[in-house]
Amino acid sequence: MLSLVAGLCGAAIGIPLSALAARSLRASRRFHWRERVAASVATGALFLVVASVFGVAWELPAYLYFAGIAVVLGMVDIAEKRLPNAIIYPSLIVMPLLLAGAAALEGEWPALLGAGLGAAALFGVYFVLSLISPAGVGMGDVKLAAVIGLALGYLGWSPILIGSVAGFVIGGLVSVIALLAGKATLQSSIPFGPAMLAGAFLGLLAS
Repeated sequence: MLSLVAGLCGAAIGIPLSALAARSLRASRRFHWRERVAASVATGALFLVVASVFGVAWELPAYLYFAGIAVVLGMVDIAEKRLPNAIIYPSLIVMPLLLAGAAALEGEWPALLGAGLGAAALFGVYFVLSLISPAGVGMGDVKLAAVIGLALGYLGWSPILIGSVAGFVIGGLVSVIALLAGKATLQSSIPFGPAMLAGAFLGLLAS
């Protein structure tokens, strides 16, 4: 029942989230109804998944928040190939606060430490990758990695590993499909944020 209610709430929230994504764009534009419907469906699905994983738990608000920003970040990255600081920077404050509240209420301080270590680890890995291949991994991806590290690190190191590997696999598959379909070339820049976020939710499910 909780999962269904969360999914319906997510579907309702998806439309305002698409408006937030539009306001986060550098170019002045509005998303069409297909994109707004896609945002609604995606948010509803992610909320349902999160509620199914956690049930009635103090961690639930943190991961519902994570699901919401994932939709916004994904839409902006697909539209403009960038991840807006206006969403990521507040998330680096909100997520730790929500997770700290959950840890305090449940006495899960090791999990909170894991969130911090996970954020540092993924940030470090992606930062090195950005130095090696600036065209493939941007600083937006590096900062997003810290947010993902918080979310997955709270759950343990296995979700971090699974989520990270899944993100690279999904990103690689998307690139290959785009090349085969003639939508991209070897010199094209393909947004990596959506693949990172998809991998993160696979890691969350694996928890």
